[in-house]
Amino acid sequence: MKITDVRSVVVGNPWKNWIFVVVETDEGITGLGEATGGLSTQPTVAAIEEVKHLVIGKDPRRIHTIWNDLYLAGFLRVSKEMAGIEMACWDITGKALGVPVHALLGGKMRDSVRVYANGWYSGDRTPEGFADRAKVVTGKGYTALKFDPFGTAYLTMSKRESREAEALVAAVRESVGPDVDILIEAHDRFSVGQAIEIGNWLAKYEVTWFETPVYSTDIDALVEVARRVPVRVIAGERMHDLHEFAQFLATNVTDVINPEPLGVGGVFRSVQIAGLARAHHAQIALHNAESPLKTAIALQIDAVTPNVFIQECFDDFLEPWVTDVLQGFPRVRDGEVEIPDAPGYGVTLNEAEAKKHPYGKSNFLRMFKPGWERRDVAKTE
Repeated sequence: MKITDVRSVVVGNPWKNWIFVVVETDEGITGLGEATGGLSTQPTVAAIEEVKHLVIGKDPRRIHTIWNDLYLAGFLRVSKEMAGIEMACWDITGKALGVPVHALLGGKMRDSVRVYANGWYSGDRTPEGFADRAKVVTGKGYTALKFDPFGTAYLTMSKRESREAEALVAAVRESVGPDVDILIEAHDRFSVGQAIEIGNWLAKYEVTWFETPVYSTDIDALVEVARRVPVRVIAGERMHDLHEFAQFLATNVTDVINPEPLGVGGVFRSVQIAGLARAHHAQIALHNAESPLKTAIALQIDAVTPNVFIQECFDDFLEPWVTDVLQGFPRVRDGEVEIPDAPGYGVTLNEAEAKKHPYGKSNFLRMFKPGWERRDVAKTE
């Protein structure tokens, strides 16, 4: 079997253009991967086009060889285009053998994974608005939810802004009760001092974690915050190389990390990072803020990973047309999602439907624009 073409399909999801990587073979088997970037679409599409000649003609089942060749060709750089191609090759190999990707990785250890809801907070940025939306989430059966209550704050917050943020957290806690996990996202935005101040008042609301309170590739800053607050601090989304995770884990300041499979180079590197975490008695909670295909891919990793804490999922809070574009992705039931057993990832891209939702230059979350958390592009541009 040989790769005959690699191409990208962009789908204009309103708050993040999704980039799907399609790898075609001479045996008619097509693999599907993802290379979505938070604030970058066209550069990644161009990068896929630029590197595809490096893999055309190669056997897609030699996944590690293809990944390493791309890594060396990029001068020891991990990239989303690498991850998308690698993911698609796993899909091809699973389809060729008639097995799910998790079977290629050693077989699943669990039948389902608990998930936390993200992308649900699209209402008014008021305590009442957040509380009402949180009640809807738990009404769907979710036992965990994540949100960023900090508005447009950067580095520091005024006393008024701090009160507003705390009021949102308090309202959500009161709304969902004491048994639901509340995960607080800070999007790398604060100084060390401000993060410490916030982390101390978050303890009152028994939050499960405080995510990326400072710029999260600054390991020293992360460690400083983690050691001085009474809540769990997690990070990993911005880290790309194995040594970054090893450095953070070696400090023993956290027992959960959240690597992004697209950021670390795909499926197998994610499995390796889970191994690093286990060596430090830590768990993983894979970052997953892309399409439902990406959820299906993350579940294959979760399936074979003994130290999974929880899985991020946006899928219940997407546009209604998503099920026309992507078929076969697993759905959340009572706060969990079953591990798919279909060959490959079990997800099909309907390219005719995808064309109805083209790339949009405004399809981005501008994190420091008022109203970004509503995921309403018209109000943030």
